[in-house]
Parts: sequence; structure tokens; C-alpha cells
Amino acid sequence: MAILSAAEWDEFLAGQSDAHILQTSAWAELKTAFGWDVVRVCRNDTGAQVLLRRLPLGFSIAYIAKGPVGETWLPLWEELDAFCRQRRVAFLKVEPDLWMPLPAQTQTALSTFLRGQPIQPQRTILINLDGEEETWLQRMKQKTRYNIHLAKKKGVTVCQSEDVATFAALMAQTGQRDGFGVHSLAYYQRAYDLFAPSGRCVLLMAQFETRPLGGLMVFAQGARAWYFYGASSDAERNRMPSYLLQWEAMRWAAGKGCAVYDLWGIPDCDEEILESQFSQRSDGLWGVYRFKRGFGGKIVRSVGAFDRVYSPLLYRFYRWWLARRSI
Repeated sequence: MAILSAAEWDEFLAGQSDAHILQTSAWAELKTAFGWDVVRVCRNDTGAQVLLRRLPLGFSIAYIAKGPVGETWLPLWEELDAFCRQRRVAFLKVEPDLWMPLPAQTQTALSTFLRGQPIQPQRTILINLDGEEETWLQRMKQKTRYNIHLAKKKGVTVCQSEDVATFAALMAQTGQRDGFGVHSLAYYQRAYDLFAPSGRCVLLMAQFETRPLGGLMVFAQGARAWYFYGASSDAERNRMPSYLLQWEAMRWAAGKGCAVYDLWGIPDCDEEILESQFSQRSDGLWGVYRFKRGFGGKIVRSVGAFDRVYSPLLYRFYRWWLARRSI
């Protein structure tokens, strides 16, 4: 087993055209700034960037987000098992970058794991960026097309920005209004500083005249782009700035050579349930589904999370804590 430096890992990823952005060294640097450690493990043509969070009494938990990278996973588990036991890891959580149904090869590679609780959204919408922009519009719901044009007609403009502080303030406002947790200004600033200089992130801000109405941060890696963070003001919502923001984000992603734009997170329900209930529900991610569905993408579901347990006692406590938190 080889333990790679950040530079060596980036060189390895350069040969993996479909690697997820959560497996990049820049993403690990973001997480290490906020309490995580990182180790990058490689064996032959397969590797994994592993995040570690320390627990009391010298234990840790380990997490592979959207990995491993490569196809031959079984030999890598042997190395990771030894590493996790040496580092007193209570359990290793793995969220592969794969869509359902679970491939047979992956099922074999994860046969010794337990089904775990996902950290990343399990279901999402993928927007196809192939073709001309007019083709994208034709794939959308009529109301979404109308709202994109309406935002332009009502004087909304979207531009690239470096004003992370204003974006973070809008995020705080959005989180309070819609009832979800948000990161700190320091987190968004660090993410922007790590990815924007290399062209893998853009902050787009919508405004009317000089007043900021909303913003989003979109990230790109290889042929994919992800909409991770979005915010909107309580003011001037009738001008539909969020629709124009997504449109410009799609255009930016296509300009980076991306073929897919991932809207990153909708309720984890089958499509027929989503379509039958979205107009009545606004709890959780239902409100964002009502918005995102209009862009004409494909609903997909990841294979989920798998846990490799090394300390059954600590793992039982973790499962109990998850159950208590959901009450």
C-alpha cells in the first residue's frame, strides 16, 4: 500500500477522468481546515482519499466520500483494514460514486460491509448539457423557461463575483427562512479560495440594479459540475433570480467542458411519489425539488453508504445516536 502526498494524489487523479470532486486534494484541504485529518491510500490502479475525525480515547471514524477511485477495490480493502486497525478507527464509512442499481462487482467488493446512513444526498437530478442552449430550454418545464426569461425581463443580471461575505450573509438568511443549517463565512471563503483560482469553482451573484438578490457556488471536475450551495434574499423574489442563476451556472459548466450538471439533492423518494406529492409538500428537500424538477433533468439514486465496523461497541453507540437524532 502506498500513502500518497497531495501532489502525488493529484497526479493519480489526473489519470482518472471520472473522479468525483469530493475525492480531490483541494476538497480534503477544505475539510482539514475544519477538524478532519486526511490520508490518501493507493494500491495498483485504485485509490481512496480517506477523511478521519478523532474521537475521545484515541479512536477515530473514517470516511471515503464518493470513492474509491478505480475499479479493483478488493485488494484495497485489505490495505485499508490494516490501516484502520492501526489508527484505532471505530468504523469506516464508504459512499461510492455510483448510481443504482448496484453493480455486481461493487456488491462483491462491499459484501463485508453493513448498510450505513448516507452523509451526502442519495438522490439527485442530473442535467444533460449536450447540445445547444436552446435544446436545454426545450427539455425544461414551460414554467421554468418562462421564469428564466422573466428574470431577464425584470432587470435581473448575473455576474461572477468574489464577494463571498455577501454570499454567506445570503446563505444565513436562506437557512433561517427555510429551516436548514449553513456553513460559516470562513468555510465558504476557504472553499472558494481553494477551487476558484484553478477555475474549478465560480461564485455567481444575481442582482437587481445594485441590490444582491441571490447567489450560488458551482464546482467542476472533469466532465461534471455540481451545484453545492445556493442562497436567495427575501426581497424581490417575484423577479425570479434563482432561475436565472441556475441557467447561468449551466452555461458556465458547459463552458468548462462539463457534460453533466448535478443539482445535488432532492427527497429520497421514487419519482412517482415525488411527482404526486411535490405540490402539497414543502418540508425537508421537497421545496427544492419543486424548483429543481423544472430544469428537465434525470432523477438518479446513488448506491448509498456502507460501513466497515472495527469496534462494534462504538458503532452501536453511533447507531443509537443517529436514531435519537431522528426522533
